[in-house]
Amino acid sequence: MGLVYEYMANGNLALHLSDKNASFLSWETRLRIAMDSAQGLEYLHNGCKPPIIHRDVKSTNILLDENFQAKLSDLGLSRVFPGEGGTHVSTKVVGTPGYLDPEYFASNWLNEKSDVFSFGVVLLEIITGRPAISINPEKVHLIKWVSSMLERGYVKNIVDPRLDGDPDINSVWKAIEVAMICVSPTSIERPTMTYVVMELKQCLAMELARGHEGFETDSKQMRDAIKAEAAAIVRALNLGIGEKFQDIVIEGDAKLCFDALNGDVQNCH
Repeated sequence: MGLVYEYMANGNLALHLSDKNASFLSWETRLRIAMDSAQGLEYLHNGCKPPIIHRDVKSTNILLDENFQAKLSDLGLSRVFPGEGGTHVSTKVVGTPGYLDPEYFASNWLNEKSDVFSFGVVLLEIITGRPAISINPEKVHLIKWVSSMLERGYVKNIVDPRLDGDPDINSVWKAIEVAMICVSPTSIERPTMTYVVMELKQCLAMELARGHEGFETDSKQMRDAIKAEAAAIVRALNLGIGEKFQDIVIEGDAKLCFDALNGDVQNCH
């Protein structure tokens, strides 16, 4: 017996976000890729009975066909979720450094919000064109970098420079807002994938309906909301837990424990 897979002519998303790759993805194309991927996850969580948790959402597992339609791949680590009334699965931690939900890592409690966290990292990659973990010796995680930029109001620094002058700024701000909510430190603060799909559809609608104002105008209300979300993450980083949180996300240090109630990180022995 053999398995036959659809040929995905444009490879994976990571290839097209890499600085070494000459291809260019417009903001509209990036939003469509994000929405396709989000809809795939939403189907796993809500369309499958019982629900399925992917457990390894990352840019290399998002494949693109000849029309750049995105599809999720590699469900080798996926896990079936319990039936009605179940809140989590206790299971051995698996996943990819940079995308791994720190709460799941620390507790071994898996639920669909772990996929939401990983998707949030992918969405930040789509927006910034940067990898989840920087390749420099400091290994700065993308969440930390974006949070620090947002706190200072440097939205133009966040957006992939290859998109200069191309995207609608309100659409960009909304996409950043969605991503930052997805990567909230605790799962209870993260949205469902149904909500994410709905918000990304609005992002795409903004982009399709835009004029040519580019980065000159933006929604102050939206900007303030995103900065507040980023400030909450930055406050956590400034409480002395930043390096520990980053170690969990990047390397998965088994001595670190994430407290889901107060967002604090403690040493566990």
